[in-house]
Amino acid sequence: MAKKIAWLIPLVTYSHFIYAQFYTHRYEAGIGAGTFVYQGDLTPSDAGSYQTIAPNIGFFAARILNRSFSVRANFTFGKLKGDDARYEKPEYRRQRNFNFSTPVTELSGALVWNILAKNAREQPTGFSPYVFAGAGVSLLHISRSWSNYNAEYFNSESVSAGLAADIAHRTPGAAIILPAGVGLKYALTPTISLAAETGYRFMFTDYLDGFSQGANPNKKDSYHSHSIGLVFSLGYKDRYDCPPVSKR
Repeated sequence: MAKKIAWLIPLVTYSHFIYAQFYTHRYEAGIGAGTFVYQGDLTPSDAGSYQTIAPNIGFFAARILNRSFSVRANFTFGKLKGDDARYEKPEYRRQRNFNFSTPVTELSGALVWNILAKNAREQPTGFSPYVFAGAGVSLLHISRSWSNYNAEYFNSESVSAGLAADIAHRTPGAAIILPAGVGLKYALTPTISLAAETGYRFMFTDYLDGFSQGANPNKKDSYHSHSIGLVFSLGYKDRYDCPPVSKR
């Protein structure tokens, strides 16, 4: 019996050492760059105005909750642009000739679901798809122009009357957004991953581009983004909250 106990002591000690030293990541931080794509009255495409894409740069910090979920705070700065004159068809767009631009400072928070439950893994490998959704605000400074509007081209006065109403309407300095999207991470090292992401911003205004009644008052404006960047895993933590084992 004494010999059996003697064999068990080092085995139990070694198992405890492995158990106590099983660390995982607690936080993530990242940086990325990409494009903003305007989607509204000044583009005929449902996919948005890829003729007037503008760059953005973003940063985020995340708290990992478990293997599947994390919460994330985002800061993104970029620009949005739209221009009727960039489209030959339909013909009226070059006659209407509305255009706008605005810098965008975006602050948001989101819940992120790691589909394959690869959060907080000590040795992450391969691809890791995720989806996210949240809420935030976009700070805007909209500059709009109708200086080349051809009033004689339009038979009815509806566009001209709508333009007059738009000119009298104050453009928003901030807009509530509901961001949602998908992403894909690839682990380069145990602490660094490459990430690609696409996100859509649901909005509640038709004046992101500065025009509504003179364009399409029945549809809200919006925008989306595409980006690529690096994710850094930080803050090791013992998954089982065991005290660290001191070496003797």
